[in-house]
Amino acid sequence: MLEFNKNETDKIVKAFKENKILAFPTDTVYGVGVRMGIDNLKRLKQIKNRMETKPIPVMCANVKQIEQIACVNENIKNIIQNFLPGALTLVLPAKDLPEEFTNGLSTIAIRIPDEPFLLKVIEALETPLFVTSANQSGSHTSLTYEDAKKQLPDLDGIVYGTCKELEASTILDCINMKILRKGPISMEDIQNVLK
Repeated sequence: MLEFNKNETDKIVKAFKENKILAFPTDTVYGVGVRMGIDNLKRLKQIKNRMETKPIPVMCANVKQIEQIACVNENIKNIIQNFLPGALTLVLPAKDLPEEFTNGLSTIAIRIPDEPFLLKVIEALETPLFVTSANQSGSHTSLTYEDAKKQLPDLDGIVYGTCKELEASTILDCINMKILRKGPISMEDIQNVLK
């Protein structure tokens, strides 16, 4: 298994460019991710034992990357400006993406993590990452690298570090404006910036 520290961004970028699947600390919980690609996505789902019907969210470094894969209106831009980077995942209408990326759904879940090394990596890659929590599907969320390694023994590599929030992000359905998973950011917080 490849091993990295957060400050080895060049090596981490190289590993992602080689389509390696890595676990890493985020601003919420330990994540596992891979560069966007159909074969990469299949492997990520296998490593996690994730159901084929469940799409995997995407991490972007900036609004420009979000706009490449999803439709963003003024309301959404307002939410992005106020809460991202941060612990909020937005479910947005997907642009013309391969069916495999969205499991045939018309939406895609995206967030910008509040984790400087990760933003640096995604920016350098010039492409978003498929990222989900570093655990076996249905199992408890990994908060440490030890746990991520234990739960996902087939990983290609791991980035050592600690997570900030220790709580998964809030998931907001931006089409119906409702929360799908409670997290650090509440519906009230979101409504306050939309008024």
